[in-house]
Amino acid sequence: MSTQTSSRSLWRRYLDFPLIWKLAIGLVAGAAAGLAIGEPITVIAPLGDLFLRLLKMLVMPLIIVTLIAGVSSVTPAALGRIGFKAFLFYLVTSAFAITIGLALALAVAPGTGLTMPDETMEGSDPPPVSETLLNIVPENPFKALVDGNVLAVMFAAVVAGLALTYMRGSDDDRVRELGDFLRRGVDGAVELVFLVIKGVLQYAPIGVFALIAVVMGETGVESIVPLAKLTGVVYGGIALQIAVYTGIMLLFRVGIRRFFAAAKDPMLTGFVTRSSSGTLPVSSRAAEKLGVQESVYSFTLPLGATVNMDGTAIYVGAATVFVANISGVDLTVSQLLTVVLVGVLASIGTAGVPGAGLIMLTMTVSQTGLSMAPVALVAGIDAILDMARTSCNVTGDLVGTRIIAQTERGMLRSPAADATASPDRPGTDAGTDPTDT
Repeated sequence: MSTQTSSRSLWRRYLDFPLIWKLAIGLVAGAAAGLAIGEPITVIAPLGDLFLRLLKMLVMPLIIVTLIAGVSSVTPAALGRIGFKAFLFYLVTSAFAITIGLALALAVAPGTGLTMPDETMEGSDPPPVSETLLNIVPENPFKALVDGNVLAVMFAAVVAGLALTYMRGSDDDRVRELGDFLRRGVDGAVELVFLVIKGVLQYAPIGVFALIAVVMGETGVESIVPLAKLTGVVYGGIALQIAVYTGIMLLFRVGIRRFFAAAKDPMLTGFVTRSSSGTLPVSSRAAEKLGVQESVYSFTLPLGATVNMDGTAIYVGAATVFVANISGVDLTVSQLLTVVLVGVLASIGTAGVPGAGLIMLTMTVSQTGLSMAPVALVAGIDAILDMARTSCNVTGDLVGTRIIAQTERGMLRSPAADATASPDRPGTDAGTDPTDT
């Protein structure tokens, strides 16, 4: 009996220990183990793969139930305003981000002194913008769900949410009652998904340990050295972009400490998993902590995970200059403007494609007339760069979500509402004013 009590006590202490510290311990311990053991550490790769699978398992259910719930709780006019603001914010910050990447790389010239690799690398063709826009409307919503087509699933969920809104506001008593019944079912599904998320996050430290250990065991420190300048430029650019986010939030009088206290979990999860979509469950939990209503984050976060790629834009700008340095080419003003334009537009067309960063880089390099061969060098450290850029991507999604919520009446919970929120719902953060700096 005492053994069972002791086990429960240990488990309770584990649950009560802050998630950010559990993730940080897993990150540091995994990096140390990977460097110390080397390639044999890859034997624990299934533990990390399991974590990624658990997160990906939750992405589509989370998008469907929260988006239907969110859309059905706002008017179509409000939804249109939220969508316009989200697109505007994501496009402007992406343009700013790629400019930062270009400016830093031009100042540092990270590719100077490196030689052209012998092998050439064939880039994948990104889908044309017209095809991307057309594919938003799915021929078969269930096929879109199976294929993981986020934009198509979002479109179907928005349509279902709008239909539910009209059902609940119908003059026909029978239709209105059915609408209310369906809405209660959707609310129950939302609570169910959040409960599963809460459980998955308890496994996160183990998954983080395994993922980092495998990356460090396979690459080691030496693989970073030849490309240390590029790595420094990308990480420095991302740090500057985070500073830009901070400035924007200060402009809107958003509480910086509260924001980063909530955002640290998705930032670290994005860093380790290298997947904006996979981080959605953690980002949604952070949005709840920030007091953002489901009506906003259920739309802006999945949209941001699909089209908002600020970290990747920085990477594309820096890596394009890196390729030009290796090729011995000085980029003209016209080429630099092409990099900015193509990088911003490509973020919409390639966000849902595996290896989106390399595909965006391939597209930008080809549009500027540079050699494709040096892209192979960048691909060698893509995993290391991908960690930082994904962390930046999810941070930008949360910043946009928080600011958009503040500009919409009634989309931020008040301290009183936070205090009365259900303690079982993950992400409630009682007693703090969302705009308190």
